[in-house]
Amino acid sequence: MKIANVEAFWLRCPIPGEKQHTSDYGLLTDFDMTLVVITTDEGLQGFGEAKAAVGSSGGCASIAYCIEKELKPMLLGKSVRNITRLWEEMYNGTRDHYALARGRKFPILGRRGLTISAMSGIDTALWDLKGKMLNVPVVDLLGGACRDRMPAYASGGWADVNNIGAQLKAYVDKGFEGVKMRVGVMDGTVQKSIDRVKAARAALGPDIKLMTDAHGTFSVPEAKQFCRGVEDCNVYWFEEPISPDNRKGTAEVRASTHIPIAAGESEYTSFDIQDLLQLRAIDVVQPDAAIIGGISEAMRVGHLAGVNQVELAPHCWGSAFSFMAGVTVAFASPSATIIEFSLGGNPMMYDLVKERITVTNGEIAVPTAPGLGVTPDWDFVKQFKQPV
Repeated sequence: MKIANVEAFWLRCPIPGEKQHTSDYGLLTDFDMTLVVITTDEGLQGFGEAKAAVGSSGGCASIAYCIEKELKPMLLGKSVRNITRLWEEMYNGTRDHYALARGRKFPILGRRGLTISAMSGIDTALWDLKGKMLNVPVVDLLGGACRDRMPAYASGGWADVNNIGAQLKAYVDKGFEGVKMRVGVMDGTVQKSIDRVKAARAALGPDIKLMTDAHGTFSVPEAKQFCRGVEDCNVYWFEEPISPDNRKGTAEVRASTHIPIAAGESEYTSFDIQDLLQLRAIDVVQPDAAIIGGISEAMRVGHLAGVNQVELAPHCWGSAFSFMAGVTVAFASPSATIIEFSLGGNPMMYDLVKERITVTNGEIAVPTAPGLGVTPDWDFVKQFKQPV
């Protein structure tokens, strides 16, 4: 099959008031995503997601423009089967012939940022297409599932010190045996973050996995103070303690504590992840398939995780398409043992697609439907499509 069309739709959907939350990003009232649609000459379609932001909200006009005006002309008429070659052609641009002839990268200037996000959506849509062509789930194309089921952890936790225990307990009551809460600058002081974590652990008891996520908002001294303050709380991991721009600082934080450090959702390509690993900055690597470079590059990160003996935990905060991409990579990767499941208000997870994504008794089953197994509700797309 040949690629006949590549489309990108910026979708923005309001989050119902009762499901909105406030974090260091402010009050999140809308959810954005870029839906990528690739259509073959036989009419078959594959779907992917590209992100303008790690969180819920972010303008996607530039990503949609990049896909339709810059990358689409490179893809039209090409075979859907050659996913790796198409990735190299997009990443290397006019020098792709050098890259393919010499076996190393000759990347375009936009080798990070929105161009890679745009490539991410295209790459994921190509994998979805190939799975549908062969009538198998994408996980089978990646070597098959390492496990039949995987535990999921509930990702949320914005409540104050007096309510965080009840909020996280509500997640556990849904069957989750792992929960994640937000900390950092949103609390005002490091001590307030520490107090919230202590309250959370007291409410959860000793056996529930408890992760913390600072969204990169602590300074190095603050992150160290936080780690000392919660060292008796059995924190499963401490995510993005400081700015992702300060990799050496992240390594410094890791060297100061026994708490595992997680990062990677803000990184582009496996080269960035390799830098973190070489600095011994992380114990848990968290690629986002809608940012890192699609399923192809997320799998390369998975291989790095295996070689470096660190845990793989894909960042799955997004629409149903990036969620299923992350789930697929996790099931195909020996280093992945747990999957993120958003408990925030997320219409892109549920209302955008026709299928229902479920967690049963705190676990997610291996995908079995062809491709990624999710299809857009075109009425939803029409209603929430934004002008580009």
